[in-house]
Amino acid sequence: MFVRCFAFNLNDVADVYKKTGELAVVTGGARGIGLKLVKKLLECDMNVIIGCRNVDAGMKAVTDIRASGVTSGSVSVFKLDLESFDSIKEFATTVRSQHSFLNLLVNNAGIMFVPYALSEGIESHWKVNYLGPFYLTHLLMPLLLNVRQPKRSRIVNVTSCAHQAVTTFTIDTDYTKSDYIPSEAYGQSKLAQVLFTKELNRKLSDNNSNVTVLAVHPGIVDTDLFNGTLLKRFFPWILKYVCKNSEEGATTVLYACIAPQLDSKGGAYVSNCTVRSPSKLAENCNYQRKLFNHSLSFLRIDDFGKI
Repeated sequence: MFVRCFAFNLNDVADVYKKTGELAVVTGGARGIGLKLVKKLLECDMNVIIGCRNVDAGMKAVTDIRASGVTSGSVSVFKLDLESFDSIKEFATTVRSQHSFLNLLVNNAGIMFVPYALSEGIESHWKVNYLGPFYLTHLLMPLLLNVRQPKRSRIVNVTSCAHQAVTTFTIDTDYTKSDYIPSEAYGQSKLAQVLFTKELNRKLSDNNSNVTVLAVHPGIVDTDLFNGTLLKRFFPWILKYVCKNSEEGATTVLYACIAPQLDSKGGAYVSNCTVRSPSKLAENCNYQRKLFNHSLSFLRIDDFGKI
């Protein structure tokens, strides 16, 4: 317990504000941090859409939340596989067909330290953690912009302190199986999330929009993202002592989602319910712009957010 208290501020607090009638989309909301976050958003009386690969798992998660005594808010589950651009497009089309606005988009789903694999020709960490959420954000942007002022909508990209370990940023993650290092690929994808957060917020701010974009590091959390790692395989007990649990990790994410004082902190990097400085690479405006433009070109998007 000493190690956990030393490594993290376990007294992080995110006040719960009533958000009756507001709509949130949470990717990866059927497990881990996402599941705990969905529960907290429902306690705020929000209407929540869970996007997840396994709809049955999502429905079970909803049943468990309701069984725990949470009766406020509403929740629905739609299939979303961030490894498939078609799935992302279908999910966004479904959301847009049923709703005219969106108050909160939480790009939470992700993978970590998985073996080398390509998804539609793209390295899997890059696809699931960065490029897929980039595309989803583009497709849902019209709903985020439809929130009427003075209310503001918010995009929260769940990133990681692992971005700070990256020493050289590479936009074209052209790995081969022989030179592939999962931790490096993960760090690159998480750095890309922070760069995207800052560039998108700058563009939205320049257009005087009512959308705030934030990146949040929930802490090092003992979730199933560690499955398959040597640490989880041989020393699983260590994680209990040095990591946050899902509830604690979700607290910082909730803070990034609803804290009113963050409305004026667009582009910020949040950790332990506090605005902190990301890596120097993440602050590089040239990288921010280049990554954004490269992503637009790769996805053949002419104007971000215009459908």
